[in-house]
Amino acid sequence: MHAPIAKASTLQALVRLAWPIVLARATQSVIGFADAVMVAPLGEDAMAAAITGNLNAFSLIIFPMGTVFIIQSFTSQLRGRGELDAAPRYATYGIALSILAGLVALAVLPFLPWLIGHLEYSPAVEKLMGEYLAIRLLSVAPVVATEALGQWFGGMGNTGPEMIAGVVAMVANVLLCYLLIEPRFGLPGYGVAGSAWAATIASTLGFVVIVVMYSRRATWSFDFRVPEFLRMLRFGVPNGMNWFLEFAAFTLFINLVIGHLGTSVLAAFNAVLQLCNVSFMPAFGLASAGAILAGEAIGRRALDEVWPTVRLTALLACGFMGTLSLIYARFAEQLMGLFRPPGAAGVTFVEAGVAMLMVVPLWQVFDALAIVFAEALRAAGDTAWPMTVRIGLAWGVFTPTAWALVRYFDGGVMTVMLSLIVYLVVLATVLMGRYAYGKWRAIELVESTVI
Repeated sequence: MHAPIAKASTLQALVRLAWPIVLARATQSVIGFADAVMVAPLGEDAMAAAITGNLNAFSLIIFPMGTVFIIQSFTSQLRGRGELDAAPRYATYGIALSILAGLVALAVLPFLPWLIGHLEYSPAVEKLMGEYLAIRLLSVAPVVATEALGQWFGGMGNTGPEMIAGVVAMVANVLLCYLLIEPRFGLPGYGVAGSAWAATIASTLGFVVIVVMYSRRATWSFDFRVPEFLRMLRFGVPNGMNWFLEFAAFTLFINLVIGHLGTSVLAAFNAVLQLCNVSFMPAFGLASAGAILAGEAIGRRALDEVWPTVRLTALLACGFMGTLSLIYARFAEQLMGLFRPPGAAGVTFVEAGVAMLMVVPLWQVFDALAIVFAEALRAAGDTAWPMTVRIGLAWGVFTPTAWALVRYFDGGVMTVMLSLIVYLVVLATVLMGRYAYGKWRAIELVESTVI
């Protein structure tokens, strides 16, 4: 039996696993933040197109990405059980899913003008977003593959490769944005398209890095077992659908509800999202580290060790996100000034953003609780029930309520933010209740007969 990850104290093990994931997720926040800041001088149309276009691209990436998250659950439980010979097959399954995701993204490209044309954007934003997405969707396969291999390494107790790939992608993206967005070093400046190319090239470089690391540290398995692959999909697809449909509801919320309030408010909300991602992504990394420890404990059938890990992870995540959100509120005007577009529209942009940042602390704390308990349930293989609840809340309550309040009751920025906060409060409460109920204890994720 391989020595368990959590042989040291829970805090030591959590920190050792978490800091590379936190840094890896933080690189994603830096990428989004840098893109927004570098596109801002081009005007609010360009910023709205680039940031919202990135969110729209992510809506295609998030389903296969959420599906490959389950690879970490399988490999961590396999590690806990000492059945490491089966683990390389899951890296192969992740690569196969990434190829399928890339093919789907390519199939969407001809329909982009029709899809974007059905959203309430100004003609300028619509044109720029089409240019952005036509390039950005080329990165779907490498992004998903990088995530799959990062989840594989994480489940095996090695979170460093995901961090290294993230840092490479971050540095490449920032440098390429600087070179490609505005005219520099003899290049003409490609604007929003330059931002898209920077992200696509950087994502591909990150993928190349993690593939090389996997090839050096593990063996590629060509033993593709269909029943095992389908079992992985049985638990992974609900998790992917969970992420996809919840994010799709949020994307619809941005496009139809926030977009209805005008380009300045849309740009301001997206800037606030970039700031919130600076705290969300590391907290999500922390939650993922907690899920690794929980998964390994479940694999060893040491179920009593799971709750102390989840509780500690929740406290750290809430403390981190809560502290940063208070900083956002305290320095709201200065932070929004970093994104302020030129011209008179900048006044409305800053005012809307400051109002949003004032209530971000409530948003962030409950978001932290939701991601920690969602990851803990995912580690055990409890993915179908959370999927149903999250989709029901997102599509049946949050999005239609926010839409009605804005369209029929003339709700403004604060109405929208309060709708978001109520949704997160309910979601966090429901997920905590699901964990406390303990259904996850009876789930058998890995079957020895399959392995």
